[in-house]
Amino acid sequence: MSEKITLVFSILILASGLYSQELTGRDIIQKVNDLINVETSYSKSKMTITTTSGQKRTFISESWTKDKGEKNLVRYLEPVRVKDQAILMLNNADDIWMFFPRTQRVRKLATHAKKQKMQGSDFSYEDMGSGETFINDFEAERLEDEQKQGLDCYKVKLTRKPGNDISYVQMIIWVRKDNFVPVVIDYYDEDAPERVLKTLIQSDVKVIDGIPTAMKFVMIDKNNNSQTEMEILDVKYNIELDDRMFTERNLKR
Repeated sequence: MSEKITLVFSILILASGLYSQELTGRDIIQKVNDLINVETSYSKSKMTITTTSGQKRTFISESWTKDKGEKNLVRYLEPVRVKDQAILMLNNADDIWMFFPRTQRVRKLATHAKKQKMQGSDFSYEDMGSGETFINDFEAERLEDEQKQGLDCYKVKLTRKPGNDISYVQMIIWVRKDNFVPVVIDYYDEDAPERVLKTLIQSDVKVIDGIPTAMKFVMIDKNNNSQTEMEILDVKYNIELDDRMFTERNLKR
């Protein structure tokens, strides 16, 4: 009996290895895309910005997404100076509206604003509202597998497709083999395509509603020597969300 069990176990390991070898870069990125872009989600997060001078600023916010990240609503809870401020991002953050509670006004940002820093952090609006950009806007090439952060990873190079205005000309992504959660992402821009512009590190993975979820994100800006840490305090997936949440009118609620 023990010999049979050993044989079955060996076959499973071999099959798993063959499957891993057959995956293309696009296959891997499609699995990442399917994992991170659920139909709907809710999250509460704490964002801590560490500036070049070492000063720290902290924000707490709630966010809701729908249509696999194509619609994204963010509302700030803390600190007091930004409480009730809200941001609506649609169409991969091509369309952005901001609500300012002090003036009770909603302002639509220019298209190029998606490349700007969100609340002065190292995350751009584009980073936060990118939806299915990995699949739609980049060509994927699988590189040689390697370890990252002590984990066995697939390594994939994403090269921006011609004709789109995504900020990053290239990204290198290390993806965990056991659950397809990205571990590290290096971002490159047009001005210096040979040099890493920013690095995102994801960690503290927990299974939430059956979905492996990174609960900690650290974005490091290599040029400015600053970083932003985002800690997920609460998250729910595939919840009921009305389309009316993601409208300019709802920003004022």
